[in-house]
Amino acid sequence: MYFEYGEKELIYLKQKDKRLAEVIDQVGMIERTVDDDLFSSVVHHIVGQQISTKAQATIWQRMKDYLGTVDADTILNAGVEHLQPLGISFRKAEYITDFAEKVKDGSFDIEGIWEKSDEEAIEELSSLKGIGVWTAEMILLFCMQRPNVLSFGDLAIQRGMRMIYHHRKIDRKLFEKYRRRLSPYCSVASLYFWAAAGGAVPGLKDHAPKSGADCKKKAGIR
Repeated sequence: MYFEYGEKELIYLKQKDKRLAEVIDQVGMIERTVDDDLFSSVVHHIVGQQISTKAQATIWQRMKDYLGTVDADTILNAGVEHLQPLGISFRKAEYITDFAEKVKDGSFDIEGIWEKSDEEAIEELSSLKGIGVWTAEMILLFCMQRPNVLSFGDLAIQRGMRMIYHHRKIDRKLFEKYRRRLSPYCSVASLYFWAAAGGAVPGLKDHAPKSGADCKKKAGIR
C-alpha cells in the first residue's frame, strides 16, 4: 500500500509553487509505502530509532516472524525478556510493552485517535514513551495518511527546501511561509522535498553555508 495522492494534489501544488512544480515534473509520481495498522506502526517506529534502515528491517522481520501478529496481546505475552533477544534494546522493549499496556487498559485510545485533529493526534502520540513530535508526525503521514504534514524537525525536508528554493537556512518563519503556501497538501510536498534531498533532481545543490572544516578540506588544508 502506498501513500494515496493524485492529479488533484499535484495540480494544486504546481499552481501554488513554480519551483516545486519543476521538481514534480522531473521526479514524477512517488510511491511511498504506508502501514495503516496504527499499533504496529508505532512499534515499528520505536524499533527503528537510532539504527540504520537495514537493521530496522532485519529486526522488524524478526519480530513479525516471532510474534506472528504485532499487536498488544502478542507484545505483552512476549514481554521485555523475549523482545530483547530479537535485537531490541531494553529501553525500547520497555517503551513497546508500556505502549501495549496503555492500549490494553484503554489509557491510550488507539481507535479514537483517528478522529482527532493533526495537532491533537501529535500531542497524544508524543505523550507515549519513546515517541517524540517528529516520530508522531511520521506516523500521521505514513500510517494515518494525513494530507497536510510538513515536519520542521525533519532535516531532510529542510535540506530539500534549501535545494529547491536556494536558501542558505530554513528558519521557522520561512518554513511557516512555505507551509501556508502548500497547505492543505503538505504531505505530498514532503515527498518531493525528500526526493530532492536524496538527489532525485540533477543539478540541485544544498545552499547551506559550508562549515570551517569543509572549507579547509576544499582548500587542501589539514
